[in-house]
Amino acid sequence: MNARAEAVAELEQRIGHHFKDREILERALTHASVGDRDPKARTNERLEFLGDRVLNLIIADELMRRSPDAPEGDLTKAFHKLINVESCAEVGEQLGLGQALRFGGGAGKLGMRRNMRVIGDACEALIAALYRDAGFDFTRDRVLRLWEPQFARLGAPEKRDAKSLLNEWALREAGETPEYRVLSQEGPAHEPVFRVEVFVRGFEPSVAEAGSKKEAEKLAAEALLKRQGIAA
Repeated sequence: MNARAEAVAELEQRIGHHFKDREILERALTHASVGDRDPKARTNERLEFLGDRVLNLIIADELMRRSPDAPEGDLTKAFHKLINVESCAEVGEQLGLGQALRFGGGAGKLGMRRNMRVIGDACEALIAALYRDAGFDFTRDRVLRLWEPQFARLGAPEKRDAKSLLNEWALREAGETPEYRVLSQEGPAHEPVFRVEVFVRGFEPSVAEAGSKKEAEKLAAEALLKRQGIAA
């Protein structure tokens, strides 16, 4: 069994479901870059469309069940905290989804397996595949289990933004704000990978990669703060 096959098996184990329809699972795990080389390839974009709708229904219904008296505005705020790229990517990382994905050409070597947007989209595609293979009730149960840590954080105080924290720390320690530099930008135009460095005078710089410049800067700031013993 090769490394990717092992990752797929581990993914199914974490979900708690062995797919009867192997084709739909493979499609959910096939990144759009495969279609760049093989136009006939069935990638996960259509499943992502379906999975987004299934996920929205599950989370919206659960919010109404948990908060029967909450006004629409509060439900909407909570919904957007639970349904976004970061939340889907967090669940995808929890499942080890990145290692199970199939990419075209050298895309997998460009940091795509750690790209938040790629992981988040694949997570939605996987939800659609699970819905088609196991039905709505089973999918709802698994989604709510995976999203439970995020439901638990709904009432917690908002975390401070890493870049703001780093600004304050850098001004205090170095007397100036951090400097961010884009070291490289790779990958196709629709799914780039940015490699960003953050530098504070007198301290070792930190480097991070992500699917957007903003996210890469945030991750680099978090890494530098962590090295200084500051949680972001």
